[in-house]
Amino acid sequence: MRHIEKVFIDGIKKERIKFNEPMSNHTSFKTGGNADIFLTPATKEEIVFCIEKCIEEKIPYTIIGNGSNLLVRDKGIRGAVIQIGNNYGNIMKNDEIITVQSGAMLSKIGNYALENSLEGFEFASGIPGTLGGALTMNAGAYGGEMKDIVETVTAYKDGNVIELKNKDCLFGYRTSLFLKGKYVLLKANIKLKKGIYKEIEKKMKDLMNRRIEKQPLNLPSAGSTFKRPEGYFAGKLIMDSGLKGFSIGGAQVSEKHCGFIVNKGGASSKDIEELIEYVKNNVYSKFNVMLETEVRIIGE
Repeated sequence: MRHIEKVFIDGIKKERIKFNEPMSNHTSFKTGGNADIFLTPATKEEIVFCIEKCIEEKIPYTIIGNGSNLLVRDKGIRGAVIQIGNNYGNIMKNDEIITVQSGAMLSKIGNYALENSLEGFEFASGIPGTLGGALTMNAGAYGGEMKDIVETVTAYKDGNVIELKNKDCLFGYRTSLFLKGKYVLLKANIKLKKGIYKEIEKKMKDLMNRRIEKQPLNLPSAGSTFKRPEGYFAGKLIMDSGLKGFSIGGAQVSEKHCGFIVNKGGASSKDIEELIEYVKNNVYSKFNVMLETEVRIIGE
């Protein structure tokens, strides 16, 4: 591993390079085996450097954000994990457009928009992820989606930094161009509009209260486990299948909201993945609807 450290030390500080790092420290499920190498770049140059070194040294690499929509399997991740997180999360404003680095937490962006009396980001401010993850999944809640507010996205691909307009991003329901290729998201321009501070604050508080009331925020989870099937609600299908509170090991279908699988204590990633499959098979056998996971499952 010392050889590997030498590979990265020229372009990233030593403290940003870790070996055999438990992914349970970096996912909201609080499960997952170790990553061989864990890198936390803090600038665009460091991100590009880490990727190019991985390619040069034939080290497989995985890009993650806050790990809030991620299930890492119990044997962990071979190669390098490059986390684009809080230390790459600056926000700048130019009138009604804010330019945000991809590691910024959505809650931070929401607060920044509020402080500047800009409306349009309220729907996303309570989602516990980074901008990069939200763009990749076209995250949405309460009638809003990232595609409604994104003007341009800057990404790194195949050795080049490119800028994509909204229409080029192929945003759809919980999908985008960025799920389909090796794009590394660097920043985005987000178009908001002037609003009234008190009204924006009121809406943010209202949406947060609705989350607290309906979602199992007290237990580790990755948010909504399943995408909404056309014409149905995943949570209702699961509840109507009699699976409310059903457990495998430490993984449980939430008693508060059946669309969430939670770690009620001591769950392994295997427990969670087996429960996901059990739920999918049960719902399919009862309603002939095949649920699709919203959660990204990676690793060995």
